[in-house]
Amino acid sequence: MVKLDVITTRGGDGGETSLGDGARVRKDAPRIEAIGAVDEANAAIGMLRLHTEGADDALLARVQNGLFDLGADLCVPGQGGDARLRLGAGHVAALDSATATINEGLPPLTSFVLPGGTPAAAAAHLARTVARRAERAVVHLAAEEPVNPEVVRYLNRLSDLLFVLSRRLNGGGAGDVLWTPGSGA
Repeated sequence: MVKLDVITTRGGDGGETSLGDGARVRKDAPRIEAIGAVDEANAAIGMLRLHTEGADDALLARVQNGLFDLGADLCVPGQGGDARLRLGAGHVAALDSATATINEGLPPLTSFVLPGGTPAAAAAHLARTVARRAERAVVHLAAEEPVNPEVVRYLNRLSDLLFVLSRRLNGGGAGDVLWTPGSGA
């Protein structure tokens, strides 16, 4: 499906890059900003995976593949419906299911959670914030150009998944660092 023999093409030396449909755009175009933000989220999840194993690591591997599918969707302008790889409702449903399953085993929150706790939970929080930045970039893009709405839904659900996963990685919520209002002064 993918064969990359040459990595350095020099095609982007003038500040432009190619989309999946062959169109050339500036590297600071909103679509490229969105694709880059999704790539950052994927890298942050890769770092998080250094702290996970078993079912959590397998889940994050599926998420990383989903983010590559999402990037493939974004690299071809339009809302979907053509023969290109597009994110579908099944991608979002998979995140919803995983989030619900993880959340079932967690105690209810009595305060907001600060990023921290175990190294794994802190990495999940960082990945969550990077996923939120990717979501904002895609929302910005969608205000200017047609974007498959499942892409926005996926990124929104991904940050929810990473939040509940951070709690599980904090000893099932026992190690959550809770916000104490007014204590920062």
